[in-house]
Amino acid sequence: MRGYVCHFLFLVLYCTEVRLYFFYGLFLIQKRISTIFMSNQRQQKPTLTGQRFKTRKRDEKERFDPSQFQESIVQGLNQTGTDLEAVAKFLDASGAKLDYRRYAETLFDILVAGGMLAPGGTLSEDVTCTEVCLFKAQEDMETMQAYALVFNKLIRRYKYLEKGFEEEIKKLLLFLKGFTESERNKLAMLAGILLANGTLSASILSSLFNENLVKEGVSACFAVKLFKSWLSEKDINSVTASLRKVGMDSRLMELFPANKRSCEHFSKYFTDAGLKELSDFAKNQQSMGARKELQKEIQDQMSRGDALKDIIAYIREEIKKNNISEQMMIGLIWSSVMSTVEWNKKEELVTEQAIKHLKQYSPLLKAFTSQGLSELTLLLKIQEYCYDNIHFMKAFQKIVVLLYKADVLSEDAILKWYNEAHVAKGKSIFLEQMKTFVEWLKNAEEESKSEEEDAD
Repeated sequence: MRGYVCHFLFLVLYCTEVRLYFFYGLFLIQKRISTIFMSNQRQQKPTLTGQRFKTRKRDEKERFDPSQFQESIVQGLNQTGTDLEAVAKFLDASGAKLDYRRYAETLFDILVAGGMLAPGGTLSEDVTCTEVCLFKAQEDMETMQAYALVFNKLIRRYKYLEKGFEEEIKKLLLFLKGFTESERNKLAMLAGILLANGTLSASILSSLFNENLVKEGVSACFAVKLFKSWLSEKDINSVTASLRKVGMDSRLMELFPANKRSCEHFSKYFTDAGLKELSDFAKNQQSMGARKELQKEIQDQMSRGDALKDIIAYIREEIKKNNISEQMMIGLIWSSVMSTVEWNKKEELVTEQAIKHLKQYSPLLKAFTSQGLSELTLLLKIQEYCYDNIHFMKAFQKIVVLLYKADVLSEDAILKWYNEAHVAKGKSIFLEQMKTFVEWLKNAEEESKSEEEDAD
C-alpha cells in the first residue's frame, strides 16, 4: 500500500514540473516575437519607391486658405441679389458648412467691403468681390438698419463671432483714411445702430484716437455721424451710460488734436453739427473734473492745517474763476470737511467727535451759506450723509442744532426743510429727531412776533 502512495506522489510532481517547463517555453517564445517586432518598427527598411505612412485624420492640419472661403461666400451672396432677408438666411445656413470661426475676419471684410481687405483698407487684388455689401448699399438710415439686422442675426446665431466682429470694427476704424466719404458715413451709421442695440461695445471708439486720424480731422467727422446715428436710436442718458461703462466718457476730447483739445472747441464743433446734447455732456464732464480737483485741494489745505481765512479766500477765488454757484460749493465744502477725519465706529462716540470737528469748521460753512438755497442744500447734504453712514443716524439733530447756534443755518431754512424740502432718505427717523427742536423754533418765532406787536 505504501508503494502505491509513493508512486502516486511521484507522478504528481512529474506532471507539475512538465507544466512549468511548458509555460516557461511559451513565455520565451512570446518575448522573442515582441523583440523582433519592435526591432522592425524602429528600423524601417529603405525602398527604392519610397514608403507612405498613414496619419490619423485628427492630426492633419488643414491649410489656411481664406481665398477659397471667400469664393464660397461671394458666390452665395451674389445669388441672393439685393434681398437682405435672403442674405441673412444664406449666412445662417452656411455656418454649418463653412468655418466661420477660422475665417471670421474674411467673412466680415466681405460683408462690409465686398472682399478681403489689404492693410490700409484697400480691397485685395486678384480676388472675386461682391456688390452685396455695406459699402455698395444706399446711404440712408433705413438701409443701414436693414444691414444691422443682418449682422445681429448672424452674431445671435453664432455667438463665437461676437468678439471677432468687435475686433473687425476696430480694425475698420483704423482704415478710415482708405475709405471714401460715403463708405465712412455708412460705416458710422451702422456702428451707431449696433452701439444702440448692444451688439457693439463703446470700447470700439478707442480706434478713433489714432494720432493720424485725429490729426487730419477724420476721427471727429466720423464721430459726428456715429453719434447722430446712435442718438436717433437711444437718448443721451443711454449713450453716456454706455460711454461711462468702458471709460470713454472722459476721453471724448481726444477726438481732436492737442492744440484744439478744449471744452470750448468741443462744444462749438458738436453744437454746430447738431449734437448739442453731446456738447452739454462734455461740459458737465469737464465741470465734474474741475470740482473733483477743487475738492481735493480743499481737503489738502485742511489736512495741512491752513488757516480758515486762507481757505475761504482760495474758495472765493475759485468760485469766480470757474463760475461755480454757492449751492454747489457748499456741497463740496461739506464733503471735504467730512472726509478729513477717520470717524469712530461707535455711535455714542462718533456724535461727540462730529460736533467737535464741525464746531472747528463752522466759520468755513458759514462763509458759503449766505443764501437760503445754500442753507437748504447743506441740510440735504447732512441728511444724505447721516443716512448713508449708519453711525451718524443718531447724530443728525445734534449737528443741525450746532450749525443753527453757529449761525450757519437759519430757522427759516430748518422749518422749510422740515415741512417740505427734505428727501426720502431716513425721512421718518430724522423728522422724529427734529420734532422737539422744530416745535421750539415755532414757539420762539411766535413769541418774537407777539413781542414785536406789543412794541408797536
